[in-house]
Amino acid sequence: MGVTCRKATGSDIDSLYHIIQGYAEKGIMLPRSRETLAAIIDTFVVAELDGQLVGCGSLCQLGKDLVEIRSLGITEGHKGQGIGRKIVDKLIEEAYELNIPKVMALTYEVTFFEKNGFTVVPKEIFPEKVWKDCVHCKKQHCCDEIAVVRMLDLSAKAETAAGKAAAL
Repeated sequence: MGVTCRKATGSDIDSLYHIIQGYAEKGIMLPRSRETLAAIIDTFVVAELDGQLVGCGSLCQLGKDLVEIRSLGITEGHKGQGIGRKIVDKLIEEAYELNIPKVMALTYEVTFFEKNGFTVVPKEIFPEKVWKDCVHCKKQHCCDEIAVVRMLDLSAKAETAAGKAAAL
């Protein structure tokens, strides 16, 4: 049985909390309380393998044309198996559905994001991110994360949808 990605549900909160907390303890992800996770559960995608939750990621809207991939994490023992790529693909699919052309992330895993079509950019071009999350981060004035962005071709999506409709 392979890895499947799906929208998170309330029953995933404890697993999400433990994955995110593991990264937060290493200082590489912002912590999220169970209460916060419950409030934003609809933004999360989870990856399952043999019925076990092995990864997660969320898509946070920062503006009318910008979303952020955040809380992207894979459990120990499951890294390097393409699970992160599947989660990112699912989140990119959601950005297309929302008709949002810019997808960004702040990361230490630049190579991973570059392999997934992202480009390194100055983080200062995302004031929406700074005012939403960075103001609460202890690394605010000494942030060492790298900003990446992927521009989506929404016109290609529209052409594909029109072609499918015409074929019906």
